[in-house]
Amino acid sequence: MKAKKPLIIGAIGLSIFIYTCKERQYPVQRDANGRILVNEHPSSVALSPEESMKHMYLPKGYHLQLISAEPMVSQPVAIAWDGDGRLYVAEMNTYMRDVDGTGEGKPSCQIVRMEDTDGDGVMDKATIFAKDLVMPRMILPLDNRILVNETYSNNIYSYEDTNGDGIADVKKLVYKNDSKDNKNLEHQKSGLIWNIDNRIYVTVDPLRYQFTGDQLVPDSMRESPGGQWGLTYDDYGRLYFSSAGGEVPALNFQQNPYYGYFDMPGQLVGNFMEPWPIIATPDVQGGPMRLRKDSTLNHFTACTGQSVYRGDRLPHDLEGDLLICEPVGRLIRRAKVSDSLGMTMLTNAYDRQEFLASSDMNFRPVNTVTGPDGCLYIVDMYHGIIQESAWTPQGSYLRPQILKKGLEKNVGRGRIYRIVADHIRPNKERPHMLEQSSAELVQYLSSPNGWWRDNAQKLIVLRGDKSVVPALENLTQAGNPSLGRIHALWTLDGLHALNKEILFRALKDEDWHVRKNAIWASEDLMQGDDGSLITRLAAMTNDPSPDVRTQLGLSMRYAKNPQAQNIIRDLVNRPDNPVLVQSQKKYDAELAAAEALRKKEQMMREADRLLITNGEVIFKGLCASCHGQDGKGIINGTAMLPAPPLAANKDVNSDPDKLIRILLYGLTGPVDGKTYANTMPPLNGNDDTYIASALSYIRNSMGNKAPTVTAEMVKKIREQTAGRTKSWTMDELNAIGKK
Repeated sequence: MKAKKPLIIGAIGLSIFIYTCKERQYPVQRDANGRILVNEHPSSVALSPEESMKHMYLPKGYHLQLISAEPMVSQPVAIAWDGDGRLYVAEMNTYMRDVDGTGEGKPSCQIVRMEDTDGDGVMDKATIFAKDLVMPRMILPLDNRILVNETYSNNIYSYEDTNGDGIADVKKLVYKNDSKDNKNLEHQKSGLIWNIDNRIYVTVDPLRYQFTGDQLVPDSMRESPGGQWGLTYDDYGRLYFSSAGGEVPALNFQQNPYYGYFDMPGQLVGNFMEPWPIIATPDVQGGPMRLRKDSTLNHFTACTGQSVYRGDRLPHDLEGDLLICEPVGRLIRRAKVSDSLGMTMLTNAYDRQEFLASSDMNFRPVNTVTGPDGCLYIVDMYHGIIQESAWTPQGSYLRPQILKKGLEKNVGRGRIYRIVADHIRPNKERPHMLEQSSAELVQYLSSPNGWWRDNAQKLIVLRGDKSVVPALENLTQAGNPSLGRIHALWTLDGLHALNKEILFRALKDEDWHVRKNAIWASEDLMQGDDGSLITRLAAMTNDPSPDVRTQLGLSMRYAKNPQAQNIIRDLVNRPDNPVLVQSQKKYDAELAAAEALRKKEQMMREADRLLITNGEVIFKGLCASCHGQDGKGIINGTAMLPAPPLAANKDVNSDPDKLIRILLYGLTGPVDGKTYANTMPPLNGNDDTYIASALSYIRNSMGNKAPTVTAEMVKKIREQTAGRTKSWTMDELNAIGKK
């Protein structure tokens, strides 16, 4: 059988190539007003890739090409190319293979390395690069090494193929944290992206990293950056998060999360929260209240897998747009990004329509990314069930919908597509960056395709090759492309070769993006400053760009020089810095609340203080995605909040037994007569101290004043309710309280 595998893959590749060259536009039915007609009674039968593509809509000027499908790939969730253009695919092929999620934690998932050996755009060679993994969540190619994180684990390993056979033969621990991550897999971190500032970011955890030597060195952030599955950045290093639990397609993008979690009112323009599927959506968490009259999804619920298109082989007006996957709605949103007085805003690019939509029930777009060929790639898990088992137990709304449609039967498939322009050829130049010298890589820092810029910078920094410093310094000068100047600036910073002369010149650059990034990069020079740097930065308070002034205020936030606080006060006392004013207001309020909590903790026993401290980390990394960072609920553009507010909540301040039961087994149904979009999942996979810590923090913050909860109290309730499998309802809990 092994001898036949390359032939089988080759035949698949040939059929894909013939089909995608023959088919261009996929017609859809429209009404008299030109609106796409919704398929209100879709079939759940799994379709071949060729048939599935006939059910997908793209705007005029674009078409799809299939580059890989089963059996070459199984349940893919993330992809990334190394510097030589080889594609690594993370497969969660144990995810929800039945309605109960049986066997999800088995170490039988893998990362596949794919190659297009003949340059036709279709993958024709596949090798199992790493196997025996537990649902790999994140992959980051470095040089010959690939960083990998698995579900339920905080450890991060590098994998390396040293003999060229496509199979990793060296596995090394690069970040050690042996504590298990027992959160529901939908609430665990994702990302692991190398941003322009040479920091590596993730969602959920209040950490970012730098790769130094052969280790990931963590850098703690003040609070969780939020988000769930999916993390991306634009040409200038702006990060975009999504929260499926909070039903918010894009959040925390006004400022880098290192300065704190922050959103602005009005940042999502108009009816941005409303998706426009072309298929009825019975399998939606929240049930009928989440559906329109035609049974289509009326609000984002599974927003995920976002990317900013940063290539050069699709129409120019797509460049810089944010793409957001919605696998429950079987669609991909295209958001136009605009700026007003330093505030970044997102608007749907279409009127009651999406960039890509499918009427195939099993189409599950979970990730998007710009490729080295300048095209946009889509990862389609092509899976029947897209909700984790915590939301599909006996008695749930979703379970009978899944079984009625037979969605649990579709497992083990997966497709990867690329979106291609009708009249623009993809770039066929295959990268060979891993073999090229650092001097040769410098040229790519000015490439019109962000993939080439990013990888050139990353490789030069990883090598620590200071022989290219003169070339980089030359690239920072006027006359070179502004993106090249920015990447040269950050590459110098990553090499610890950025000096004040180069920085001061960048602070006077004609392009405000360069000036903003120069201020950002100045943070790494602050510690050794003799006063000249802070003095030069103080002059930037009158910069004509509000984005530059906002960055200046943020960069001063953690600076130790006393003059930094004077700069912030100057900026926030002016009416032309609205984003910074609101950000600083939130920051100051959080500092005051933290100080009040610390004073309260000083009056407590050490054990209670520890519970609250640990509980804060748990709440901000998990609970806040649905309940809000301040416990006041998530504002998601609808009267229906994802989950009840916890701030000054009477149930939070009353008998803790009710809360313990909720955290152990979850909660469904109305709360105080109000219906919420999400159900509370069970957290009983965590130990008693975890539950006690989360509840102790909630009961001693956000306006709540109640005694802490101990691990012994949780253990008692856990023993009393052993064997329970259903979520609680408030009626049940209230009845227990009356006994």
